[in-house]
Order: sequence, then C-alpha cells, then structure tokens
Amino acid sequence: MPSTPNSIHRIRTGWPSLLAKITMGLLALEAVTGLAVTFGPFHAAVQWGVLVHTAVGIAMLLPVCWYCAAHWLDYRERAFSDVVLLGYVTAAALLVCFASGAVVTFEALLGIRTLRLWRNVHLISTFVILGGVGAHILLAVLRSRKSAAPGLIPAFARQASIIAGAGLAVTAIVALAYPGSRYVNEFPKDYSFLHGKDRPFAPSLARTSTGGAFDARSLAGSMSCGTVGCHAQIVEEWKPSAHRYAAMDPIFQGIQSVMAKQNGAESTRYCGGCHDPISLFSGTKNIFVEKLTGLDGYNEGVSCLACHSVQKTDIQGNANFTVVQPRQYLWQWATTGVARVARDFLIRAYPAEHLKLSKRMFKAPEYCAACHKQFIDQEVNRVGWVQLQNQYDNWKASHWNHKGDPAHTVECRECHMPLVDSYDAAAGDSSDYNRNANDGKHRSHRFLAANNMMPNLLHLEGAELQSRLTEQWLHGEFPIPEIRNKWAEGPIVKMRIEAPDEVSPGQLIPIRLILTSNKVGHDFPTGPLDLIQSWVEVSVTDEAGKVIFASGRRNEKHFIEPGTFLFKAEPVDQYGNLIDRHNLWEMVGVRYRRSLFPGYSDTVEYQAACPSSISSSPSVARVGELNETRNFEFGPKAPGGKYLITAILHYRKIDQFLLNYVLGEKSGITAPVVDIARVSATVTIRDKRAALNVKRTETLARLSER
Repeated sequence: MPSTPNSIHRIRTGWPSLLAKITMGLLALEAVTGLAVTFGPFHAAVQWGVLVHTAVGIAMLLPVCWYCAAHWLDYRERAFSDVVLLGYVTAAALLVCFASGAVVTFEALLGIRTLRLWRNVHLISTFVILGGVGAHILLAVLRSRKSAAPGLIPAFARQASIIAGAGLAVTAIVALAYPGSRYVNEFPKDYSFLHGKDRPFAPSLARTSTGGAFDARSLAGSMSCGTVGCHAQIVEEWKPSAHRYAAMDPIFQGIQSVMAKQNGAESTRYCGGCHDPISLFSGTKNIFVEKLTGLDGYNEGVSCLACHSVQKTDIQGNANFTVVQPRQYLWQWATTGVARVARDFLIRAYPAEHLKLSKRMFKAPEYCAACHKQFIDQEVNRVGWVQLQNQYDNWKASHWNHKGDPAHTVECRECHMPLVDSYDAAAGDSSDYNRNANDGKHRSHRFLAANNMMPNLLHLEGAELQSRLTEQWLHGEFPIPEIRNKWAEGPIVKMRIEAPDEVSPGQLIPIRLILTSNKVGHDFPTGPLDLIQSWVEVSVTDEAGKVIFASGRRNEKHFIEPGTFLFKAEPVDQYGNLIDRHNLWEMVGVRYRRSLFPGYSDTVEYQAACPSSISSSPSVARVGELNETRNFEFGPKAPGGKYLITAILHYRKIDQFLLNYVLGEKSGITAPVVDIARVSATVTIRDKRAALNVKRTETLARLSER
C-alpha cells in the first residue's frame, strides 16, 4: 500500500501550502487575462491584460516549475488513479502552455509577427489546463474531504482568488490611468455644412461609418508602421509613391487654392476624398484653414490607414467609399523607446484588431474604381453631369478582363502592385489563385504608373529609384513574372511606320504611322488628360544628318509646336472657353479628346517633300493641330542617297502651360519627357537617271493604256 504524504509534504505543496495558493492564484490570473484576449472586446484593459499576462507568465515560470516538481515528488508514491492521470495530463499541458507562450513572447518581442499555430497551441493548452486542474482538484477534494481539516479547502480557494483578484485589480487601475490617446472626433466649430449635415464631406462621395468627423491622428502615423521591421519594406515603397504625395503635390495644392478662391473652401472637398482623405475627414477643408490641408494630410496624402480602413466601395467613383475609424493600440503613435516596443509587442501578440484592417477587398478592381473613376455634376459645375477620367470602365470593357477567370484576367493590382521578394510581415497570401502563405512575396506599394516628376520635385525618400522604375515601367521593360504568360511583350504602345521603299526627287514621301495600345490595361494615356500630354515626334534626315522634315518638336520654352499629333483632351466651360488650368469645376464638355483604348490602334499620316534641291532655310506649311495629315514642303537642290524616318512617342505628366501657371514661368520647372517607343525606316532616293527612267516607264505605261 503506497504511503500517504506526511504533514511536511502537505504543508509544502498541499492545501495549506503558500506556494500552492500563489501558484493557483497566478494561474487563475493568467487564465482570465489570456482568455480575455480571445473572447473579450478590444479594449485598453485587455491590452494591459496582455502585458500583465506576459509579465506574470515570465515571472512565474521557474516558481511554478519548481512547485510542479515538488508536488510530484511529494505525491509520486500514490497509487495510480484518475486523479494522478489528470495531474500528469495537466502538467504536460502546463509545459506545452509555457513553451508556446515563450515562443509567442519571443516572436512578439523580436520577430515581425506571431504565428497563428503557436497562438492556437497556447490557447488550446490553456483549455486543457483549466479542465485538468478543475477536475484534478474536484476529485482530490471529493476523495480527501474526510481527512482534510475543516475549512482548509475554502481557505485555499479564497486566498488563491485574492491573489488573482489583486492582479486583475492592478490591471484595471493601470488601464484607467492610461487608456490610450483619446480621439477628438469633432468638426471645427466654424465648419461649414454647405450641403447639409447629412452630407458633411460633399461634394465628395466619401463618408465615414459614423457620418461624423474623425480625429486626424486616427488615419495618420504611416511612418510608425515600419519602425521595427513589421512593414518597413512596404513603408519604404510607399514613401515616394503617388499615394503618399497625393496631398503635397504642388500642382494639386495650387489648383485647390484657385478652386477655393473661386468657389469657396468647401468646394475643395470634392478633391479631398482621393487626394487628401485625412484632411477631409478631420474637417480641415474648411474656411480660414491655411492651404486647406492639415499637417498629417499634407505629409501623408493617402496614408496606410486611409486605405486600409476602407470597408465599402462603390464603382460610381469620386471617392465613393466608407471609412471605419480603426481602434488604436496603446502607444499607437510611438516611434521610439519603451513605448514603441510595447506598442509593437501588443500588435503582434494581440493581432486580432490589427488584422481587421481591410486587405482582401483590395484584390477587386472595384476597390480601385472608388478613386480611379471621376465625374463632374451639377453640384460642382452648376450645369450637369460630365464623365472625366475612368480607368475602371476602360479596363472592364477591355480584352484584359475575363470575368470569373483569374488565370486569364490581368487586374489592377497585378500590374500596379506586382509581387516583390519580401521580408515583410505581410509576405505570403493563400487567397490568390496563384499564391500561397509561404511564397515570400508581397504586393509592391510603389503603385508604379506614369508620374516620374513629383518624387524628385518634392525630394522624397527613394525618389531617384521610384523615377527610374517609373521610366522602366513606361518603356514596357518592367518585368512582372506573375502575369508573363497572359500579358503582352514589348513597349506599352507599339508603333509601325509605313512608307515607300523609294521616291524620286520632287515627289512627296507619304508616311503613315500606326500606334497600337499593347500593354496598357485602360486608355493610353489615362488620368486627367487636360494636363497630361503624349505626342508623336517625326523627323526625316538625309545621310548627312540634315533634317529635311520635322513635326512634334519642343521649343526652348518646352512648348510643343503647333500641328503635332497629340493624345490629350481639351475640355471647355459653358461658354466654350478652353479649360487649360485644370479648372475642372467649370467644365461642361470636351471639344477634343484622343486616347488609345486597350488593344486598339490609331493612325497619323504625314507628307514630307523629297526636294529636287535644298534651300538653306526651308519653309514649313503648318496645318491645324487637329488635322491628322501634316503637309510640309521644302524648296530646290538634288538630294540623292537615303532618308531616315524616325518616329518617337513622347510622354510627360504635366503640360508646360499649367506648370507655368501654377509654379511660375521663372521657376524653370518642366516635366521630364519619357520616350515611350521609337521606330525608324529608310527611304531610298533615286538618282536623276533612275528617276528619268521611272518617269519614262510611267509615261509609256499611261500611253499604252490609251
């Protein structure tokens, strides 16, 4: 018959043991604070509970292990029973719980994320401990109640509860003392509800989930997302991106100022949903506010949280989306010191709230449509509805869209957010048809497109690389392995020259240039076509390099010469005046618009004179800018040899007139020009004898026909 533990053993690890009471009290505290993370609401008290849970867990690790070992030594000679079995099961679960807790703590402190596997192991082992300890104690009580001293067990339970309660009280006190920053979600007292209190952000269609203002801090703080490696790679990509400088863009700022002067500060809310959401939702786009852009909005434009807090979008455009204010972690905006370490630890150890930030909906092109589709209506132009830029519908109607077939469809994110090698916490994604959770990739947040000007003009971090990659993108040379098998090869716009192989002196050289949209997922060019320019420069040179024909050149002030073939739009106001200052709030229609639909072609024809002689100063007969056929004539001397025809498709983000208007002609600033594509062809000029023979042959042929 196994011996029964003596009184010394019972005092050391039995019901009267102080160590047993402390152990049980701390285990109860750990259970409550730990389960609150899973089942409790996101709250400052729960976050403090995570910190208390971790600190107590580390502090009690060795004492509890010592207690378990001593308890086993005291009772190891007891006959094997269900009580003993439960004891072993509970001890094993406790060991697993401690081990998994140590791993989660290590990942939260020193890693970039905690793995769901270890968090789940920690949670499941907790349930096993609770069940095991409860059953173990209950059976032990039932079997030893006759020998236990009266009141011993209630005293044990009471004292253990006091220890656990004291820990919870401390947690509650510190949570009350520091519940985190308090957001002030209020409009300025002088805020003008021009379109009614039910539409505080109109004429923008953007709205908040509450219908009211959001504290600017709640959507800002993008730099803090990359302070210790969590999303450092993504933040570095975002810094020189168009999303980041959307509000600080000096062209946007200048045009917004003009709009405010003409139509009132409230009218600029039309622009705010897409360009400056932080300022819009905090009520900064209001009268008497300098630059109509709050500091956070100016510096961050479309911030991390401004995008990731969008919970609903509509393809109507004009920023038709709904933003939910993200709830903050303790020390949310800390970037240095212990506070930053604690903040990062909380996000990693308690990630549920962080993971609520919108991610999956970004996969749909309809998400992009909220801003990449624009119109003007009567509320803005006082006349009626006019469609502006519209990348979404272009893409939807194009050959790149195969609804329900992702293997053949090329979507917005696949082009503009291509996969890159990643050490970021966001690496891996099992919800894409061609990806998995361990692919070591994330989607680039550079949002490469067509603006190679602003990053350098604003001296943004990483501007040189961003501009270089943008030019590579515009050349069609940016590799995207993910879509290689369903995307086109070569330049984004292909060009082909059609011209005769030979001409005679004195004849016209007919030149036809065919341009085909090859890789672009929407119109080329796209965006605000009243300020974007893409044009063709054509030249014909002789063997000595002398230009005998030219079209599409720029003068010393960077203006494109009249008669140039140009992709552009020319909107007009209600009086027929040209909209040339991006004053779209006055726009009612378009008098000219030219762009290339995906996969479609356009043609421009030229006629270059092949002179019988060359003058020292050739005269050029200009034609209207909108005429597709360009006639240029030169006067007298025999040329001979070969002519080289060169055609270049140029692109620049902002035309020179608008730059001069906003920044001043004396600024000397011009938009860098990118050569999208370049092609050439040669034409042989017959010598005089060959030309006479050709002419004689042609004459004889005509006579024979008679």
